[in-house]
Amino acid sequence: MKIIQSGLFERKVKRLNDRQKAQLDDAIRNILRNPSSGEQKKGDLKMVFIYKFHIDRTLYLLAYTYTPESLKLIMLGPHENYYSELKRYLKRR
Repeated sequence: MKIIQSGLFERKVKRLNDRQKAQLDDAIRNILRNPSSGEQKKGDLKMVFIYKFHIDRTLYLLAYTYTPESLKLIMLGPHENYYSELKRYLKRR
């Protein structure tokens, strides 16, 4: 399966240290094993799945979409203001 990263996702990942990136890699591996493991959102975010996991005791959310051929990682961040930022990003693209 091909993994595609949005520009927003790449910018958020650059801020993580190596240990945090390893925890993110584990979360992405879990998604690859079972792409429907995230929660599919409703309403104006219905095409997006949200996978929740912890990085250093902080709850992080990872927004993604998938098809049988690819996994697109859209956005990563803590819960605070996450959904409003995600909606703004999706409206722009």
